[in-house]
Amino acid sequence: MRQVVSFLLAVALIGLVSAGRLAADEEKFPLGKLPKAVSEAVKKRFPKGEMTEAAKESENGKTVYEVTVKDGGTKIDVTLTPDGTITMLEKEVAAKDLPKEVTEAVEKKYPKATYKLAEEVIKVEAGKEKLSYYEVVVVTADKKTLEIEVSPDGTIKKEEKKDKDK
Repeated sequence: MRQVVSFLLAVALIGLVSAGRLAADEEKFPLGKLPKAVSEAVKKRFPKGEMTEAAKESENGKTVYEVTVKDGGTKIDVTLTPDGTITMLEKEVAAKDLPKEVTEAVEKKYPKATYKLAEEVIKVEAGKEKLSYYEVVVVTADKKTLEIEVSPDGTIKKEEKKDKDK
């Protein structure tokens, strides 16, 4: 029984990673019930984008909303405060479009890894957007799924294992 529960948890975790990495305290939230300021901020920033889903979560004791937008074929997760202030953007990019320094760092540490997801993580402060790091999810040659944060210069900042050893 314990193995079944562990297996189901591992499957659920992998599903969440591929679906946008839901945080433990994140809950799906109906698009129609988003605060008006949140919806308007997303529409203003991405006028041609289509909001596809939303979540509400607590970060450092404060409520934030994460709204997923499809904009010109690109998936972007927009994190906002309840008053509509955008604090972060996570923009999906093709692995082939990652900077050379980023791919070299990942490939050096994890040869033969397969990219499952790559995103530019852009912090927004005082209305100014600045690329902070890249987040990549890879499956290593020994079948471990890892989420890796890499600075634009290729420095690996953080690694997190996303599945259990088999």
